[in-house]
Amino acid sequence: MRRAPWWMCVALIAACGSEVTVEEAEVDRDSGGEHTEVVVVREEVPAEEDDGVGQRAIAEMAPTEGNAASGTVVFTQQEGSLKVTVNLSGFAPGSSHGFHVHETGDCSAPDGSSAGGHYNPEGHDHDMPPDAPRHAGDMGNIAADADGNVSQEMTFTNISLENANAIVGKAVIVHANLDDGGQPTGNAGARLACGVIQLETAETAPEAAAEESASDEETMAP
Repeated sequence: MRRAPWWMCVALIAACGSEVTVEEAEVDRDSGGEHTEVVVVREEVPAEEDDGVGQRAIAEMAPTEGNAASGTVVFTQQEGSLKVTVNLSGFAPGSSHGFHVHETGDCSAPDGSSAGGHYNPEGHDHDMPPDAPRHAGDMGNIAADADGNVSQEMTFTNISLENANAIVGKAVIVHANLDDGGQPTGNAGARLACGVIQLETAETAPEAAAEESASDEETMAP
């Protein structure tokens, strides 16, 4: 049986959208004719780059001593940005509070001081989003409604879960007062709640999804 010529084999594979490499060929001169047959063809599929899109992390926020603020902060990695979904309760009605990522994932101190200062790997001055440059952990303020609850969504391009300015393993702090943008850290006062940022697990995923779907959207860039 006569095999199909090499150019027909390659054309057929290329038409299916595959990248091919010819590894071996054979020349047949039987019966006075001459044609080349492809013997081995390898399909090459480029490896996909893992950029973490869709990956999520959660900070379970617990009140510091003498306070009542609690809830969750969910971080979702998007292409080129990080979405932050805030669902908290236990605040004074209509109040606003500084909202930051701090450098140490430790909420063991009664006043939250074990979380250290603002996360600032690039050594910038404090500022308010969307102004840049600023601390990587400067996420501005959150605002409670008339019932003392916060349901808010923000998007930042200067932080990520595990790539540039990675925040997994750091801590989220909610402060007692408004961050006014002043130096060195915004004059936001005491720490009302603290939570360590941890990658999402199977146990936390359903709760996080329900909370994220109920949030409002507010987009910020650095």
